[in-house]
Amino acid sequence: MKIGYARVSTVGQDLETQEAILKAEGCERLYVEKVTGTSTAPRKELANMIDNVRAGDTVYVTKIDRLARSITDLNKIVSELNEKGVSVVFIQDDMTFKTGGKITAMQELMFNILGSFAQFERSLIVERTTEGRERAKAQGKHMGRPASSNERDIRKAIELMKDRANNGLSVTDICKITGVKRATLYARMKEEKAAEK
Repeated sequence: MKIGYARVSTVGQDLETQEAILKAEGCERLYVEKVTGTSTAPRKELANMIDNVRAGDTVYVTKIDRLARSITDLNKIVSELNEKGVSVVFIQDDMTFKTGGKITAMQELMFNILGSFAQFERSLIVERTTEGRERAKAQGKHMGRPASSNERDIRKAIELMKDRANNGLSVTDICKITGVKRATLYARMKEEKAAEK
């Protein structure tokens, strides 16, 4: 059976092109997911595909970097599939790894070069993202999710916490009244205690 695997890293990327290429190759079953390729852990469709393929099947992937972004994972996945009697075809890279077939030295070299480029590209993206985040922080810009509470609400919550002996309120009550999350409240109180020392 011809089986296709397609993956994009972000919600904004398009899966349709990959799916069209795989269908044109005659793939009868497609495993499709939107998840980063830096790790194989959260990739449920990849795991399902590996579990469900049978000896004699052929897995089609549009490009090497769609299967993995790490040379280690790439080699592991292809080896695991080959050991199950499953061939792997990278369509746009024009590379096929047949089960029981002899891999030429040139194929092995090209496979590792392309895999290394995919890993290098991923590392550059992570590096640039980290640099951008650090630059934004240095400029005082907020990164990540917006704060759930304003400073006034947090101050009110801290005051109520300090006066709990008199007001009889529980932490849950204070969080409900002020709208401040428990984790935020505890973190700010910890900061204040550290500043007082």
